[in-house]
Amino acid sequence: MIYIIFLLAAAVVVLAAIKLNKFGDIISQKSVLSGAAVGTFLIAGATSLPELTTSLTAVYIDNPDIAVGNMIGSNVFNLLILAVVDMIYRKRRLFQRVGYREHVPSAIVGLLFMLIIITALLIPGSIEWFGVGIEMFVMVGVYIVVVKFLSNEGEESAADIEVPVKDYSLRQAVIRFVLLALVVFGAGSVLSIAGDQLAQVSGMDSSFVGSFLIAASTSLPELVTVLAAFKVANYGMAIGSILGSNMFNMQLLVVTDFLYRDRAILEAAGSSHIFMALLVVFMTVMIIYLLLRPRISSSWRYAAPSFVISVVYVVVSFMLF
Repeated sequence: MIYIIFLLAAAVVVLAAIKLNKFGDIISQKSVLSGAAVGTFLIAGATSLPELTTSLTAVYIDNPDIAVGNMIGSNVFNLLILAVVDMIYRKRRLFQRVGYREHVPSAIVGLLFMLIIITALLIPGSIEWFGVGIEMFVMVGVYIVVVKFLSNEGEESAADIEVPVKDYSLRQAVIRFVLLALVVFGAGSVLSIAGDQLAQVSGMDSSFVGSFLIAASTSLPELVTVLAAFKVANYGMAIGSILGSNMFNMQLLVVTDFLYRDRAILEAAGSSHIFMALLVVFMTVMIIYLLLRPRISSSWRYAAPSFVISVVYVVVSFMLF
């Protein structure tokens, strides 16, 4: 029965995420926000709701490894999604169709967040304020600055892309976007709880559960968002939703640390998360390279970095688990 519940919840998350992306695209067409801004903030926040639910559940059951592993593992899966989609649709030259100025700052901030996490995991005896690690306050400060900076930047607006959509007003699109975000939250809650129960039945350890099983499940909305953005040729939203989700996930980890009252959550989590965090660092550096490198004519040469990302993920996953 738990398997059926898990699959049904996953299906609802996927369907809701498809519609979520549609209305996000309409908002980007009918507002001053660019596709990158919509992807980085609106859709990234909504599709990260399952991760929030998982973190709250992990705090409730007193399992910090699931909370931390889910956030870091979700970032890994998000970047893997971008690499695999780029490799499959290599002829579209995803990273050559967007302005690097819109996305490199988000990637660099995601990289910085992960380096902060690694430092906190490596150094014993984290400095705490009100039971929360000082690194969390640093990440919140950086995120606020980045949100202000990126919201003032813009690439070619999605409104310039001719996409056949039903004639929704901006208000109607916003209302539907919010309602669908709530559906994602509810279905993500069921998905996370079912995934946790599946893990208990199978006897897998918490690090594996958080970093792979639950992380993969909660990354389904990001996968659908990227594919839907590809369908309407909104490449800025595809990349922005992934990089934005990775930044937003770290803010959800901050929320988790505030709710986990025993001690700083990174102090309570196992050191095995460092290896997954290092994998995120490597993958993010490769994404930055893809955004900055000169144009390449050969589709296979173009897709080589994405192929490397995918291979390294498989090798590291096999070595760790």
